[in-house]
Amino acid sequence: MTAEAPVHDTLAGLIAAAAGHSWVPPGQAAACKRVRSLEARWIFPGRLTAAVAGWFARFPARTESREDAYLLDPRLPGVSVKVRGGGPVEVKVYRGSPGILEVAGRARGRLEAWQKWALALRPLSRDSAQAAGWRPVRKRRRISRFSLADGQIVVRAQQRGHEPGCEVELTEIRTGGQDWWSLAFEATGPVGLLRSQLQATAAHVFAQALPGGVEPGPDHSRSYLQWLGQRPGAGNDAGP
Repeated sequence: MTAEAPVHDTLAGLIAAAAGHSWVPPGQAAACKRVRSLEARWIFPGRLTAAVAGWFARFPARTESREDAYLLDPRLPGVSVKVRGGGPVEVKVYRGSPGILEVAGRARGRLEAWQKWALALRPLSRDSAQAAGWRPVRKRRRISRFSLADGQIVVRAQQRGHEPGCEVELTEIRTGGQDWWSLAFEATGPVGLLRSQLQATAAHVFAQALPGGVEPGPDHSRSYLQWLGQRPGAGNDAGP
């Protein structure tokens, strides 16, 4: 067991309590496989336009729809907790920012390093006493995966094994009765390759500017954790 195990166990206990569980086996969180990632995300108000969807459609992509639930109460600074599509509880811990992603004239945003793992907890019941602390977020995601090999970018809809690469995600979001959309880059693999993979992918994707005068910038650069924490009121997810 590593020196981080007690910290992970304490965090797992807090999350388990928020999800209505009384106990997590010691060492479970430390024993889980942890993934390091480097990410840049922009979140915009309003519905995703057909023009932006068409811009992204020049790359092969897989699509998925799901509803995630994010833990907002209690607040855990620097920790994002979500139930992914009714499945496992996914924990992401913020590891700092190595700087700014900038593609001249096309995009500028904050790079964020994260570490994530999953906890084997039962899905949260909507009518449980703890449900009020969670925010449901509906997502329809288009995902393309890019890898850098011999200085060239290769794009695929699916990941091959555990090869390093960068996923680019265009997502339609609905929560609290409102529509939003997001564009994100997430590089995974050896830590030393994360930034080069992400930067090469961003340069390739933004070689063609976003239509409609959309330019991802610092004002919209934020994680889901930041965005949900800044939005006033829980609202509801009713409506079309």
